[in-house]
Amino acid sequence: MYESFYRFSAKPFQLSPDPKFFFGSQGHKRAMSYLRYGLTQGEGFIVITGGVGTGKTTLVRTLFADLAEENIVAAQLVNTHLEADDTLRMVAASFGLAHEGASKAAILKNLETFLMARAREGKRVLLVVDEAQNLPPESLEELRMLSNFEAGGRSLLQSFLLGQSGFKDTIQIERLEQLRQRIIAAFHLEPLSPEETRDYIEHRMRLVGWQGDPEISVEAHQAIFEISGGVPRRINNFCDRLLLYGYLEELHALELKHVQEVANELKQETPATASEAAAHDPEPELPELPSAPIHVGISQSRESEQLEGVETRVGILEERIDILERALRRFLETSRR
Repeated sequence: MYESFYRFSAKPFQLSPDPKFFFGSQGHKRAMSYLRYGLTQGEGFIVITGGVGTGKTTLVRTLFADLAEENIVAAQLVNTHLEADDTLRMVAASFGLAHEGASKAAILKNLETFLMARAREGKRVLLVVDEAQNLPPESLEELRMLSNFEAGGRSLLQSFLLGQSGFKDTIQIERLEQLRQRIIAAFHLEPLSPEETRDYIEHRMRLVGWQGDPEISVEAHQAIFEISGGVPRRINNFCDRLLLYGYLEELHALELKHVQEVANELKQETPATASEAAAHDPEPELPELPSAPIHVGISQSRESEQLEGVETRVGILEERIDILERALRRFLETSRR
């Protein structure tokens, strides 16, 4: 649709996290430095927190893309609505280990055997826990216990904990004192500034061939920042719709009035309660990366893959409906003239 109109090679504001579109804001660069530092240490916990849609998942995917030649075996814990008894089972599943019907002792033994085998191969093992704010303290304590596995004085497992802002409070409770002692780096991602929001928008468009068409005015950029609050996912949502509007109206310059028009349309189409709920949706899961001896690999549950597929299809259908509604509206307006 609007890609061909503006001569883009692809959609610049897709929702799924893509390391190709990583934008190094001041905060994201610093967070990436913390992640890289953590990997050099090879032990303990790295904690990255931030509001919904601030780019935590994209950050980790970008890191993994840069680590393609590293001897790191990685897995992601994708279902964090867990009781303590299920935590070890899900960790084992994420690494592709047997866990069905196994006792806790058997699962721990399987994990230890797996970790020791990777260590003998000269590989490091990384567990990524997304949406960590959903884990109860008991589950976090189970993860801490896994960090006790060692060989030759070196930890066999390192964990990245990615959570929403409230996770900072969770890890401060008294019973998680031992977990806090094993956190070697922590960082909180803030939304983008007005200047970074503009740079972010132009950065993503340049990556798909933008050469000034459409031109977005200074006032329009400021309005986009105010509407999105500088949250990358909200920026993506809004700018995708703005470009669709520009295509349907055959615009090559997007002004403040056009931003306001799109904002009004979205407000009319989506009840406030629904938009607020959407703003609190969990971030998209990391898709599975290929597992190979010298490559980073991500394991996902079948349920997560199915859910991601459904969400993608729903998004496509919603976009098609939007396009049809706009086209019908233009046709009716033209007919009246």
